[in-house]
Amino acid sequence: MVNKSIALLVAPLMALGFSATARAQQRPVEADYYKIVQVPIPNDVVLECGGMEWMPDGKLAVSTRRGDIYFLENPLSLNPRRIRFIKWATGMHEVMGLAYNKKDGYLYAIQRGEVTRLKDTDGRGHANVYETFCDDWGISGDYHEYPWMSKFDPEGNLWVLLTLTGSFTSDARFRGWCLRVRPDGSILPTCSGIRSPGGIGADDQGHMFYDDNQGPWQGGDNFNYLEPGKFMGHPIGNKWYDFAPNMHPRPQDPQSGSRIWIEAQKIPQYNPPAVIQPYEKVGQSGSGIVFNNSGGKFGPYDGQFFNADQHHSNLNRLGIEKVKGYYQGWVIKFRSGFSSGNVPALQAPDGSIFVGGTSRGWGSVGPRDFALERLVWTGKVAFEIHDMHITHDGFDLNFTQPLDKTIASDPRSYRMPTWTYIYREQYGSPEVDQTATTIKQATVSDDGKHVHLVIDGLVPGHIHELHLSDLRSTDGLPLLHPVIYYTLWNIPD
Repeated sequence: MVNKSIALLVAPLMALGFSATARAQQRPVEADYYKIVQVPIPNDVVLECGGMEWMPDGKLAVSTRRGDIYFLENPLSLNPRRIRFIKWATGMHEVMGLAYNKKDGYLYAIQRGEVTRLKDTDGRGHANVYETFCDDWGISGDYHEYPWMSKFDPEGNLWVLLTLTGSFTSDARFRGWCLRVRPDGSILPTCSGIRSPGGIGADDQGHMFYDDNQGPWQGGDNFNYLEPGKFMGHPIGNKWYDFAPNMHPRPQDPQSGSRIWIEAQKIPQYNPPAVIQPYEKVGQSGSGIVFNNSGGKFGPYDGQFFNADQHHSNLNRLGIEKVKGYYQGWVIKFRSGFSSGNVPALQAPDGSIFVGGTSRGWGSVGPRDFALERLVWTGKVAFEIHDMHITHDGFDLNFTQPLDKTIASDPRSYRMPTWTYIYREQYGSPEVDQTATTIKQATVSDDGKHVHLVIDGLVPGHIHELHLSDLRSTDGLPLLHPVIYYTLWNIPD
């Protein structure tokens, strides 16, 4: 049953002409379950979104690549006339992250060369204080040296990601690194091996994750756990270890042409990606990260991540688990059709997710130069794979709705090829080392929402691509997204 708060949210959508009746269609579509609501942007505002943050008074702060920060009044209103844009700060350089500090009342913004803290101290409705909080890293002037910044972690630190020079070299100090900016403004080098990140976010325990884009040493888009002291996989920035004595010893360089899991066994500091998002199949330019902790306000996916993709103009859904000391997990498509290239993503108090878009210089499936959109759950639950977990003999799958047990208990209803990427210094990689698994048994739970697959031929170090196109719900519906990808490093005992 849809609760009262969801019903109140969905009613205005229905009034605007939206339909949430999946059963009325032979084959449901994504929009039956999650609606993309456009936030109207004034004609004189160029909103190439870089970061977003909630302010204490309910306003939404949005930063731009052109160096402005806007405050949006009434951002959750479905009445466009109630949403008002106020230019709150200007004159900065590619602001790609915002974080509000409740302790001091400052809004922190990362520019290309520094973290700046801003405040309105005279009550005139715009920032009149701009202070350099930290600038202890290098810039060369290359266009690609984008900075990214987290929200404050439980210790009061900001996590900063520094993209490589031109995405290939490290021509300025700490390019290709993650730094923590401590409450006093000093830095703590935290992780090396970063290439071209597009977003950063924390789970409910304060563990920080980021998305790194396909390129040299990365065949796909890597969703990585930023474990302090670890190497993330791209060696070109490791020359700055002399400036990071807390990070010693410097890791050995990986062997080009090898495989990720082979090199991870050789390099103790290497933290392989928790989830490799297959290039082109689910996205091409991973960006903003949201950990869904909404208490059911965004559907049945609490405790899972949503990862935006700039090129594909979409959101994917991810889940992770730790096996023998390493994070690993799955990714599945979630919602496509955004208007521009998705970069930042931020969950609202009502559970909906705001997504900011820009395509300038990068290109995107969404045709607009920029956009600000809100993804709202209609209150209906799609027939989907809810999650996927590795077992000693295969996988456990959970579903959002009961399955047709006759189909789901037939091993022939499933297909799982495996493959991996070449771990190399050249740009990207084809899919290689393909294998075929054998689905030996499929056991369905009494309630029809759980399947245990017994599988021969699981391969550590491979992506396992599970196809379930034949499955149907008890209502006869196909899965909305019938392919899920699991990055396997370890098999539990």
